[in-house]
This record gives sequence, structure tokens and C-alpha cells, in this order.
Amino acid sequence: RGAALGLRAGAQRRTDSGTAYPGRGAVGCPICDPQTPIPDTSISRSAARDGCWCKLAYWEHRTRVGRLYAVHEASVNVFSELPRGSGFCLGQLPAVHRSRAVRRARGKIGRGLLLSRELSAVWAYNRSEHPIFVSSPTLGPPGAHGLAVLKVLPGYSVKVFDYERAGGIGAGGWQRGDGPCDPHSVRISFGKGWGPCYSRQFITSCPCWLEVLLAQPR
Repeated sequence: RGAALGLRAGAQRRTDSGTAYPGRGAVGCPICDPQTPIPDTSISRSAARDGCWCKLAYWEHRTRVGRLYAVHEASVNVFSELPRGSGFCLGQLPAVHRSRAVRRARGKIGRGLLLSRELSAVWAYNRSEHPIFVSSPTLGPPGAHGLAVLKVLPGYSVKVFDYERAGGIGAGGWQRGDGPCDPHSVRISFGKGWGPCYSRQFITSCPCWLEVLLAQPR
């Protein structure tokens, strides 16, 4: 499905979002269906005062599962199965009625991903055996319409959020046609992409996805 970030096992490669490969793997598209808004989960500057740099919300299609997970350490693992692992364990969230598609997608999360705040950026490291798809306001080129969606293959990492670039994005930079979007958020889908290249036009059509709600700088 187009351009992607990939790497053989046993190595590690980092890719700056500012040089993301063009094409079907990184395209501008609406992040959510503007006709069916989802609950607001944004967080404010007050979160930064208690040492929390982000909160994580796990979604299955349009349903949020469990509570927000506050992150205070510089990095956090998000996983379904990770022996002796610590972090946000999706396997421990309360059971809900899940479709076959959701159960199948959850079964592929495995070691999941690592989110790390490094200097003025947030990086995502794909530790699973399947692709993840990421989107944020700072992934696409300046002035792009819609948000870029990037496919990240196993063993790859990408700068999913750049605080300096985000500071230069004004309120006027968002088109209403893009649907609701928190300019301080990152959205990550496990195993399924969305946008013009896929049958799923919006991330709310993806079976399992993560919302990273970043605390706004003071």
C-alpha cells in the first residue's frame, strides 16, 4: 500500500517526519468523519504542571476502552503481550463486546510500540510484527490540506510530533473539512490504514487505535 517505512530485523532506523516519503503511504486526508463527532479527549496546559507530558486513550472503532493513561516517564511501552513489560497494557483493559475484526486486530498488537519524548519531539518505535499507521499535525509538509497518514513497518521509528513545528501552526491552519482534530494529538492505528488509499476513510473505522494527547507547553 504505497510508500512505507521498513527495516530488517536486528537493526534500527529513525526517520524524521520532515522527510517522510511521498506517495500513498503518506497522504493528506480527514482524520475523522466530520459528520459524526467523537467525544473530546483533549488535555490542557494543567496536565504539564503535574509532570504528565501526555495521556493515552485506546479506541476500538468509535468506542473508547478504559480510562486515560497518564505518562510521566520519558518513554512508555504500549503493548498487548510483553513478558515482564511495564507500561500501558491493552490486554488488561476491561473486556467489551468486540467484533471479529477487533479481536483479529488486537491479536496482532503483540509487543506494540514505544513512545518516547526526546528533546523537542516525540518518537514512535514500532516493536510489533505488523505495520502501524500514524498521523499528526506535524507529519505532513507545511501548508498541506488534511493530515498525513504514514505507514511504519516493524523495526522502524518515526518522529510523530515536532513541538517546534506545532508552535508555528496557527488556528487558521485547519480546514473544517478535515473534521475535528486536536492540534496537540497523535493518532496511531494498529495494523490498519485509513484515508484515500484505503476502504477506511476515517480512523474511527479502524478496529484498534491509540490517541496520544500531548500536554500543551506552558
